[in-house]
Amino acid sequence: MVAASEDSVVIQPAKRAGEPTVVTVNCPDQTGLGCDLCRAILDFGLCITRGDVSTDGKWCYLVFWVVPRSTSSNIQWPSLKNRLLSLCPSCSIPFYFDMANRPMTSQMYLLKLFSVDRKGLLHDVTKVLCELELTIHRVKVSTTPDGRVVDLFFITDAMELLHTKARRDDTCGRLSAVLGESVNSCEIELAESFQHGFSSLPPAAMEELFRLEMSGGEVCSQSLSPEMKRLKKADVNVDNSLSHSHTLIQIHCVDQKGLLYDIMRTLKDCSIQVAYGRFLSDKRGSREVDLFVQHSDGKKVIDPDKQDILSSRLKLEMLHPLRVAIANRGPDVELLVANPVELCGKGRPRVFHDVTLALKLLGICIFSAEIGRHTAFERQWEVYRFLLDDSRELPLANSQARSQIVDRVRRTMMGW
Repeated sequence: MVAASEDSVVIQPAKRAGEPTVVTVNCPDQTGLGCDLCRAILDFGLCITRGDVSTDGKWCYLVFWVVPRSTSSNIQWPSLKNRLLSLCPSCSIPFYFDMANRPMTSQMYLLKLFSVDRKGLLHDVTKVLCELELTIHRVKVSTTPDGRVVDLFFITDAMELLHTKARRDDTCGRLSAVLGESVNSCEIELAESFQHGFSSLPPAAMEELFRLEMSGGEVCSQSLSPEMKRLKKADVNVDNSLSHSHTLIQIHCVDQKGLLYDIMRTLKDCSIQVAYGRFLSDKRGSREVDLFVQHSDGKKVIDPDKQDILSSRLKLEMLHPLRVAIANRGPDVELLVANPVELCGKGRPRVFHDVTLALKLLGICIFSAEIGRHTAFERQWEVYRFLLDDSRELPLANSQARSQIVDRVRRTMMGW
């Protein structure tokens, strides 16, 4: 196998504002590579408007047309290229990291931020961390009665440089520059211990979050916004008549943020490898996806039961890639957001960023926040818990206000 080089990833900048940037990846193939690449693109705040995938089982060629999700996004294209290169098989990235000083495994760090509370504070911190390619694994946010905030972020560094004083100082300096006089102090230290778990979820909340299964093509719980109702029209067709060696999966559905990632994640977890694929969109906000696939052992998807399972799983992930609910937690009101974790243990990127953005735009303050892992129905979920402060504009005791919060959070995460 030929080793991957820096030319394995080529990023062609957009010629004019509003046009897509073209990202090309040409490297050795492996099952799940498409999912990993789509996850990285999503993590950089980009939307894939079109995609082409081709592989002979040993070598693959992928092209993605991408645009920033937000016009205010400052995309670090060199960093994206480095991230994609790190995902290419047989690519150890010796050409842009000092291997002598780079830790062999990702270290968990604890960021301690002490500041004065204000609306949107948590999102502003999260935005800086995302721009610095720092991945948030767990958060503990608490507010004292005198309006002080203690933010504890368990983070890892995609560039593996937080072990250096310069990187830690740069992170705290960026936070101080954005937050201004609100910051009292900022510290980053190696985390002594880290666990994903947290206190158990209330039974009612578990029912609302995890029993969003489909029965006969219908939704079993949660009232849906008009966009969510349109998602029920998602069509998945499995066809074995067009190829002697591959199964064709045709998908037609409403567009949403991270759609290609959700499709590729599902196929990866089902050990399905894509040989050829095309991802297109139309002006009406719909997506068409054609994928020629095989099992990881090179065989077609022939078994009718396996076809039904794969089709149902794809429909479910398109309908409910993210779960949102509001529940009472004692005298407080708690916003809950859940997403399935990949079998390899990776959670969905930018969920915390999008939820805090939605709450900031609604003018709702977060009293405390927490991220953890929960197992339900033989799947592991990443669960985000936010205790909300009441507001005059959206009183949390009002059912209509609660529905408005859930809808806004869901729409932000889905990119609507």
